[in-house]
Order: sequence, then C-alpha cells, then structure tokens
Amino acid sequence: MKIQAAVAVAPGAPFELKTVELDDPRDDEILVRIVGVGVCHTDLVFRDAGVIAPPAVFGHEGSGVVEKVGSRITKVAPGDRVALTFRSCGACPRCDTGHAAYCQTMPFLNYTGMRTDGSKALTCEEVPVAGNFFGQSSFGTYALTYERNVVKVPDDLPLELMGPLGCGIQTGAGGVMRALACEAGSSLLITGGGPVGLSAVMGAKIRGCATVIVVEPHAARRDLATAYGATHVIDPTATPDLAAAVRAILPMGVDYAFDTTGIPTVQTAIMATLGSMGVFGIVGVTPPGTPMPGDVNTVMTFGQTVKGIIEGDSDPDTFLPELMDLYRKGQLPFDRMIRTYPFSQINEAIAAQHHGDCVKVVLLMD
Repeated sequence: MKIQAAVAVAPGAPFELKTVELDDPRDDEILVRIVGVGVCHTDLVFRDAGVIAPPAVFGHEGSGVVEKVGSRITKVAPGDRVALTFRSCGACPRCDTGHAAYCQTMPFLNYTGMRTDGSKALTCEEVPVAGNFFGQSSFGTYALTYERNVVKVPDDLPLELMGPLGCGIQTGAGGVMRALACEAGSSLLITGGGPVGLSAVMGAKIRGCATVIVVEPHAARRDLATAYGATHVIDPTATPDLAAAVRAILPMGVDYAFDTTGIPTVQTAIMATLGSMGVFGIVGVTPPGTPMPGDVNTVMTFGQTVKGIIEGDSDPDTFLPELMDLYRKGQLPFDRMIRTYPFSQINEAIAAQHHGDCVKVVLLMD
C-alpha cells in the first residue's frame, strides 16, 4: 500500500515527505494506522549518525489504530487502539524475568533498519528504504509492528498523545520508578529538563523522593520541573560548579543521580555529587568511545554504582498500563509538556524543540 512517510535521505539532512510503498503485514506483523507520533532525540541521533544507511524511515513513539493483523497475531485485532514501543523477543532470560528492555537481541530487533530475515518492508520508487526502527518506523501514516511492540490504549485516553509513553516517558519515569527504584524520602539529582528528565521528575514525585534537584538551562523547563515536583532547580549557565551547587543543598551528597544529557563533562561532575552508596543512572547518549565517569577508588571506597539504563527497564505490557493509569489519575500529567504539530511540519517542529520553544513534540497525521 502507498503511505506518506518522513524519509531521512542523508545524515543530518532535513526529513523529506515522500510517498512510499509499505508491504502487507506478514503472519507475525500488525498494520497500524498512525494517529500521532512523538519525536525523540534518538530518532535524530540515528538519522545524523548514518548508522542505518539512508534512505530510512525512523520514528518509534507511535500510536494509532490496528488496521490488519497477520495470521499468528492474537494480542490485538483490527480496530484496537494501541501505543507502540520497542521490540523484544519475549523468549530470552531477560524477557522471561520482566526486563524486556535488556532483551538479549535488543539491538538486532530494533536498530538494524530491516526485518530479521534481512528484508525491508518499505520501498520508494523501487529503491528499498530502511525501516523496522524499534520494530515500527512510525514516521509515516501507517506502520508495521509486532505483538511485543503494542499495548492497548483504553478508550478514555487521548490516543494521539499516548505514543511518547513507548519511549521518552517510560525512559524517564521508569528510570526512577523501576531501574533506580528510588525509595520514599531519598534524594535525586536529574541533569537535563527535557521530556525524559521531566518524566523522571514526575516519577520521583510518585516514588515520594524528598529532595529532587533538576539542572536545566532553559528557564521555562525549570519552571515546569518545579510544577512537576522538583524541590530545587539549578541553571548551569549561572552555576559552573555543579558539585558545589548540589552539595550546598545536600552536603552529604545525593542518593541517586539521573543523567539525560549525555555530556561527558556533566557526567563527570555528577560523580562528585554522589553520597555514600549513591547510584548514578545514565540514559543520555554520549559520543562513541566516551569512558566511564568517575574515579575507581572513590567508587569503591563509598560503595557507589554507575548504572546504564535503557527504556527505563520497562516491561511495556505491565508498565505502560501503569503509566496510563497514573496519567488518568493526574499523577503523570505529561501532556502539559507536549506541543502538537501537523506531520507535514516535522522539520519545523524539530527546530522548535531544538531551540527550546517547546519541550516535547508530537506529530499529528493530517
């Protein structure tokens, strides 16, 4: 079938809206009509790095309505409202213990730009187009996905806004609620007040953290962090010594830290903010070859931990419904940081997000 898609044509180049051909779903695939799709920093990282050779269709925070299902699909049926998330195998030891984000075949299933048999479901003017990004490639009016990627959305929730739960929201909230599992009364430092960082703030409030410090250069995002439950905000442009600023608030250091920036100098500074047995969770993507932050002897002496986190250690089938329920109850008001744009304005929306004019972009299909 012919669909409209935002195609990455070269590393760093703007997306181009093109008519592409999408295969019919195979027996293990689900065809979803996309209603809304979030723009995540990871989409741009992969586009700009050229790891998946162009032409390519990215997008991994889609939501929409099931149109067709393959013969092996039992989880959903045509007409179901769904949010899309990352793909996992469902059969390895990590998936078996509820850690789908660390599926042993995660890179193979999500980051290769093709199906597992090497085929590509998209073509443009008879040229194969890389897709299957996070098992969905939802920067298009339709997407093919899989049972492990889809979670049903209740009828009382705004379907067009549920896509970011599949990555950015679950990464931030899950990073605090699941991966770090911050205890009530604990302290947490969050560097970066973008969608992931602000989701972490909401997660911290849900967990009952006593002190939540957010480091963010944009004043509007600092204000939103405060509204979401941050007890302290720091402007890094006015406070060059992060460790000193944090220890002025908590002289013994923080129990937990959560970095969304991926900036090596920030990560190094965070290590100096950790208290005894402090845990540092990293979700920000750093330049290739970046060494682990911190001094080994200090880490050993104070029993500190540096922990990598993917997708908030989420098991989507259980965690996304939990997040939807928290949203329904008003405890996870992530919609307050969303600005919607028509899908045709994808490049303008990305520019606005980059400039700090908005926090989180969701593209709505025309």
